[in-house]
Amino acid sequence: MPALLTEARSLQQQYRESAALARYEQILGAFPRNYEALWQAAVLSARIGSRYTDESQRGAYYTAARQYADRAYAVNPKGGEANYAVALSLAQQATVQSARYRLSLYKSMKPYVYRAVEYSPQLPDAWQVLGRWNYRVAHLNLVERAYYRVFLGGTPAGASNTKAMDALRKARALDPCRIQYCYDLARVYSNQGLREPAMQVLQEAASLLPMTSEELEMSRRCRRLLDELEKG
Repeated sequence: MPALLTEARSLQQQYRESAALARYEQILGAFPRNYEALWQAAVLSARIGSRYTDESQRGAYYTAARQYADRAYAVNPKGGEANYAVALSLAQQATVQSARYRLSLYKSMKPYVYRAVEYSPQLPDAWQVLGRWNYRVAHLNLVERAYYRVFLGGTPAGASNTKAMDALRKARALDPCRIQYCYDLARVYSNQGLREPAMQVLQEAASLLPMTSEELEMSRRCRRLLDELEKG
């Protein structure tokens, strides 16, 4: 097993995520409670699923991600990685669900996103998910708030734009080379009317070298957003 774990980690570092997922699944075939293989398989399933345009294929990967994440959580409920994996899988499942079920998933996410950063404060992806959750919940529209009040016992408490920005800044501080963090933070800044900070983050993003096709797309989005802000 140590050799397979080493190989899986190496494949991830090479951005060969499908191959890495296959290795983690191979490990789980022999050791179904291996914590690292479980939470990594959850995260990889969520990421790979997001690349599909076909909703059924995306949904299948997101379902697998949730199953792996739940198993990782069962093995180690105080593991920051497991809590992050559950939160991520819930967030991804929300993208292919009806509006009502999506709101239920956002509410379910809250304890996991906060435990993820509590138990693993050095995990930048956990801070990103926390930032995204805060921003989404802080921007619920009137219909969504009414649904929460009537059917779900009220909106998740404590979400704010300030907390979203703080969490995304923390993610960037932990991993300054992730273009995705730059884009997320710049969008929040921009939507809050903080034009100069948004432009600064986007200018910093322009100096980062994209390593994957997803990062290349994020780099292009950063450039477009910067152009819009410069014109405004």
